[in-house]
Amino acid sequence: MFKIIQKSKKNKARIIEIGLPHGFLRGPFFMPDATRAVVKNLGISDLEMLGMPAMVVNTLHLYLQPGVEPLGAAGGVNEFMKFDKPLLSDSGGFQVFSLIHNSRGSKPMGKITDDGAIFKSPLDGSKHELTPEKSIQIQFDLGTDMMVVLDDCPSNDSDEEEIKKAVDRSISWAKRCRVEFDRQVKRRKLNDETRPILFGVVQGGMIKEERRRCSEALIEIGFDGLGFGARPVDAQGNFLEEILQYTADLIPDDYIKFALGVGTPEDILRCYEMGWDMFDCVIPTREGRHGRLFQFSKKSFDFYKTINIMNSGFKEDFSPINKDSAILELREYSKSYLHHLFKVRDPLSLRLASLNNLEFYLGLMKKIQDSIKNNDF
Repeated sequence: MFKIIQKSKKNKARIIEIGLPHGFLRGPFFMPDATRAVVKNLGISDLEMLGMPAMVVNTLHLYLQPGVEPLGAAGGVNEFMKFDKPLLSDSGGFQVFSLIHNSRGSKPMGKITDDGAIFKSPLDGSKHELTPEKSIQIQFDLGTDMMVVLDDCPSNDSDEEEIKKAVDRSISWAKRCRVEFDRQVKRRKLNDETRPILFGVVQGGMIKEERRRCSEALIEIGFDGLGFGARPVDAQGNFLEEILQYTADLIPDDYIKFALGVGTPEDILRCYEMGWDMFDCVIPTREGRHGRLFQFSKKSFDFYKTINIMNSGFKEDFSPINKDSAILELREYSKSYLHHLFKVRDPLSLRLASLNNLEFYLGLMKKIQDSIKNNDF
């Protein structure tokens, strides 16, 4: 199910392979967020054209809409969205706890207890409860290949007492998720080839002792992989390099290492050198929707650049969006035309920008893999 193909001779980077019910994944790999069973503005033909290896769906959002029953009737979320490659479902916890932890003076939309989280739907205000067991049950009903335990996710700058309570809950909930996961595997008559894989999440904020305590407990419970809990940047947007490296070093090499929420191209490179294998983030599609395009740079001192296609300088720039793209439209349409599409707010602008940025991210992962194969990384 999981094996290490090659290790870097220069740092802790590696190439891995994961066998899953919907196919094999070669790491490092990046997963865009298909939050509500769709990558905004892109259809299945776009994803096939990109060669998208895997994506992330959001357990909470799909539970609230369209609901588990329609997805079950469709044959699972893969069949629902017609994506025949691996999908990872998060636990839904980050979104729920964002409503609660980050209320910032306004009335929280729920509360956290030792049993789980009680919250109001942001869609219609209806009341719901999310427990470790329910999160795992929903993920099995979604039919995803990779699942994440429910964890308590406070902000990194929370006080020490709150961080310790979150670690206590995360460990307790991880045990309950593991028990429910094993129960579902047995009930559904799955085996090592047909079952999904399960990730624990290492919490602890900026407190190294708590990160260690959490990781040791999760390793004792036993998972296929472990992820970095909480945001990988601080409140000012600074990359948390030291705590990410520390957490990566706590995870044994025979575990898949998942850098949740990472990130920018340079942060992916940093994390890969630390030994992280998997990445997911909204950045490429979100930035694309705002007219910001990622491009590989020919300059020796920087490997990429970001351009804002809405700047007036592109009004008469008739060079291709990306002359080296494998996608016909990105080779044929000009920057001037894309600038025009954004100015008139045509939806095609969002699609083209998203295609450009996702192709860039997938190209980045290939460059990283090739560099290890050639012993350049």
